[in-house]
Amino acid sequence: MRLSQVLFSTRREAPADAETRGTQLLVRAGFVRKVGSGLYANLPMMQRVLNKLEGLIRSEVDGLSQEVSLPVLQPEALWRESGRWEALALAEGIMFTVADRAGRAHALAPTHEEVAVDVVRGLVHSYRDLPVSVYQFGRKFRDELRPRFGLLRTREFVMKDAYSFHADEADLHAHFEAMSAAYARILTRLNLQWRAVEADSGSIGGSASREFMVLADVGEDEILFTPDGEYAANVERAVSLAEAAPASPFQLFQRHHTPGTATVASACAALGCKAAHMVKNVLYDAVTSDGVLTPVLVSLRGDHAVNGVKLWNAVQDRLAGPLVSLEVAQAEQWATGELTLGFIGPDVPDSVIVERSGLHPHFLRLCDVEAARMQDFATGANETDYHVTGANWGVDFRLPEVMDVRQAQAGERAVHDAAQRLHSARGIEMGHVFKLGTRYSAAMNATFTDANNLDRPFQMGCYGLGVTRLAQAVAEQLADERGLNWPASIVPFDVMLTVVDTQHPAQRRVAEQLYAELRQAGLEVLLDDRPERAGAKFADAELTGIPYRVTIGRGAEQDDVEVTHRRSGERVTLPSTSVRAFLQK
Repeated sequence: MRLSQVLFSTRREAPADAETRGTQLLVRAGFVRKVGSGLYANLPMMQRVLNKLEGLIRSEVDGLSQEVSLPVLQPEALWRESGRWEALALAEGIMFTVADRAGRAHALAPTHEEVAVDVVRGLVHSYRDLPVSVYQFGRKFRDELRPRFGLLRTREFVMKDAYSFHADEADLHAHFEAMSAAYARILTRLNLQWRAVEADSGSIGGSASREFMVLADVGEDEILFTPDGEYAANVERAVSLAEAAPASPFQLFQRHHTPGTATVASACAALGCKAAHMVKNVLYDAVTSDGVLTPVLVSLRGDHAVNGVKLWNAVQDRLAGPLVSLEVAQAEQWATGELTLGFIGPDVPDSVIVERSGLHPHFLRLCDVEAARMQDFATGANETDYHVTGANWGVDFRLPEVMDVRQAQAGERAVHDAAQRLHSARGIEMGHVFKLGTRYSAAMNATFTDANNLDRPFQMGCYGLGVTRLAQAVAEQLADERGLNWPASIVPFDVMLTVVDTQHPAQRRVAEQLYAELRQAGLEVLLDDRPERAGAKFADAELTGIPYRVTIGRGAEQDDVEVTHRRSGERVTLPSTSVRAFLQK
């Protein structure tokens, strides 16, 4: 391909709104162009990278799954069958919806579980036809609240998504592990540093999931892991052994006047204790899709923080409808004057909740595991400017429902081996695989007849891998100070021929000879035949990350050229007739 005929333009400076190095380089190198918030055009160079990425992914997945193409426009009825229309269109608000001329609502696909179930339930009816696994490459649409970081969080993106259907959990598990192994090979072939981590299943649901994280300082996710390689998890799901609280200084149950101490720090200063000696009680407003607000009271150790994802899951499991929001309480909107914010105890009475329509009359009370272990603790006395000390569960306070809702921290001990300490890293989620079980098949009445002639719902899995995300992850992790640095498996071109002076007859002759010879040898060649300065051409060659540059300059009269390796910077002068052998060795 001749660069003079390519839609290609580089920039010396990065745009002000390009937040990461990878975004800056992709824009500067002429690979992408931003057309709106969270919307990017993939230009010819980028499209070549994406095409090769898809080819690499196909080479690993084709042995496990069959490629299909599912519709982007999806009927509302399918999403209502699964129960996710309210959650994604109304609660999270992340799903784009449109109406046809008859007023029928449709979703622009954020994912394809419902459509995959609908297709398979109409075609597969017997255990003899199982397992079935299908995959596709397609565009997904998500109305992100804050699109950012270039291609890492956009409103439209390309994904490889797969869906599998099985007769039993054992077969699902085997496919889950096989697809995970394929993802591991893909990331390794791209020369990326990555980790597979335990993850929260979010709105997709299911019994278990695993994320594939590419390590990067710009990663939105925090990963906690152990040096022995036995444990890694997204912080949203991570568990740990908290440091034991020091012995309590309080022996007797007593009430203390503690004026102006509405925070843990000020209360500890007044009482002469540490935060680990206190139980703090935090209020949340939980709102379901029917508009009902349920006050949630969470008790946890004073030196611990609530994990928002764990709390969301716990609350959702205990409420009747889909959870729309879970925020720190605006208690003045639903409480009587008897609610003493900053001095609340675990036993704050339900009577502080006003009686009105759309407001649940009782607190949903939860207690973190570590708080439940505490003895002789300090906490609020349900009266402004007062705390109690020396309190115990089952004696002074009824113990609420106990579960893990605290945030694990780097430096804490690992559950599998207390000698291992958790370390922290930032990661970009590239892939996510799920054991869905019967989450969708049962809801959508997708069944098969088993060997005993009984109808059973399919055991399902789903497996996502971000294609456009992967391209930027490579840019983030492998680029250097000179520009992009693509691995050989996804380079837009194998070699760039840079003609120093396009008006020089010998240089033009050697360039055309090499262009024809290398293409005939099966190499993908980009001939820079633009009438630009040599320095600008050299800079563009390095910026684009093409692995080899062949410079055709003054030596062309003697049929000599210079070959430069992009990654190492090594240069060698060769006869033009030796270039093909050099590149193919």
